[in-house]
Amino acid sequence: MLFAVPFYAVACVAFGTVDPIFRDAVPQWNPLAWDFTQAQQVFTSLATGPLQGVAVRTIIYVGCAMMLCFIIGFPIAYFLVRHAGKRKLLLLVLIIVPFWVNYLMRMLAWVNLLSNDGLFTRFMKIFGINYNWLDGSPITVILGLVYGYIPFLILPLYATLERLDWRLIDAARDLGANSRQAFRLVTVPMSKAGLVAAGILIALPMFGDYYTNDLLSRSPSTEMIGNQIDFFLNASTQPQTGAVLVIALSIFLLILMLFYLRSTRQQSRQTAR
Repeated sequence: MLFAVPFYAVACVAFGTVDPIFRDAVPQWNPLAWDFTQAQQVFTSLATGPLQGVAVRTIIYVGCAMMLCFIIGFPIAYFLVRHAGKRKLLLLVLIIVPFWVNYLMRMLAWVNLLSNDGLFTRFMKIFGINYNWLDGSPITVILGLVYGYIPFLILPLYATLERLDWRLIDAARDLGANSRQAFRLVTVPMSKAGLVAAGILIALPMFGDYYTNDLLSRSPSTEMIGNQIDFFLNASTQPQTGAVLVIALSIFLLILMLFYLRSTRQQSRQTAR
């Protein structure tokens, strides 16, 4: 109910009307009277119109951020399980510590660090890198997404890897596999469900994220779907468009969730066998 009722309200706005005088959304609560004209226009715009670039940009940003999260997060989770030893609890606490600080406050701290006279910018100038990080830079937005969501990837991966039967790794080594082969042929396949779950867990909020872009870029050239939703719902006279974008994003994320459920079901069947 906590999901269905708000989603139904969004659908009523998306397929409703707009007050001709005040330009406010007028929800149509009767599904039989829904008007899909505006929705068709928005979906067309996402496919071949002005919103296509924003949609493609969002997918690219999230894809790059997820790739970096896996490159950084998987070795950290693996190290925590296999090699951290007595330091495991301390390292887990250090990963969780960012959650104690509000997300916006953490991003505002990066704004100060990445400004023209910020500590990080001055440090990079020592190596001859003079880059304006906050001037509509896609790199900054992607790195901001990585920083904001990577703990949500490390913790599920850690939980998955900790439950693995590491005797299978020893068996693979006894059968002649080197460490790389054992990792590629045994560790990665056994942790597939955790990898997919962690990826979905960070992809869902990344696709709807707009705070990161607003704080670290504030440029139309880096706007994502979340920024467009925020604009149409709060700063324009087209609330229907914003509501339709919410539905379009939800459909896309539903496809990802179905992929996750299919993967976990196959993993469960293989485990049962």
